Amino acid sequence: MAQRMGMMIGITAEHIAEYKRLHAEVWPDVLKRLKQSNISNYSIFLREPENLMFSYWEYLGDDFAADMKAISEDEVTQKWWTVCGPMQQPLDSRSPDEWWATMEEVFHLE
Repeated sequence: MAQRMGMMIGITAEHIAEYKRLHAEVWPDVLKRLKQSNISNYSIFLREPENLMFSYWEYLGDDFAADMKAISEDEVTQKWWTVCGPMQQPLDSRSPDEWWATMEEVFHLE
């Protein structure tokens, strides 16, 4: 059974066009690593003028910590983060160990 996950983060206005361009052409090895780590149905939504992004994905694995560790240790993904990370503005309310702030699912219709 898929575990649905939602997260939020801000983005600086001057980086929106470049962020969209990058995500229209995500590096193939980044996508490959996400799939290998059991991530599917991954989407990012942007809300302007607030400049907030919402991401959604489904996790299909059985060892979330190990899969997230594999992503974080992937060299290509780390390079991707060095490009995209400075464009993002983490929410002040996020947990100390988060970049994107996780959200609680309160409703789902199948």
